[in-house]
Formats: sequence, structure tokens, C-alpha cells
Amino acid sequence: MAAPYKRIYKHTGPRGKEKYISCGFCKKLVPRYKTIAIYKSFGISDPYLKKEMEIKTIPLKRKVYVCMQCARHRGIVKIGKSRKSRPLREE
Repeated sequence: MAAPYKRIYKHTGPRGKEKYISCGFCKKLVPRYKTIAIYKSFGISDPYLKKEMEIKTIPLKRKVYVCMQCARHRGIVKIGKSRKSRPLREE
């Protein structure tokens, strides 16, 4: 069965060993090209605190790499049109 998303491997040719990155949710070590980069942030409702955080240069967003299993489980990666158009199996 094919994957419900399109994998685009942008690395071709010999580049040595791929770098391993830990998943942001399950901490599993995955090659970097098999991960999806998302930005996690947290919101601050108080405008005074928000301005103070920007002055101190504390990042309100951070880049997190997610493995494919966590991305599918958490809904980051959606099922493609080809999968949606298939009829449902009756068992």
C-alpha cells in the first residue's frame, strides 16, 4: 500500500552519511530527509509580557523536526486526494 503523502527526496548522489535528528514528539532518531519541519510556538495574551519577551530576544517560535509516524498521527500530514477518492472497503 502506498503512503498517504508524497515523499520528495531532494538529495541525490553521494553525500556521505545522512544526519540523524530526533523527532520533536517521540524522540526517535530519524534521517533528516525523512522528517517534516514544523514551527511550534506559544501564545502570550498579555501585551506587556509579549513586548518584554521581544526585547529580550526570546524566540516565540522554534523549528521542530517530526518523523512521519508522528506527523500522520497528529494530523500534520494530510491524506492525499488519490486516497480520498478511493471507495471505502466494506468488511
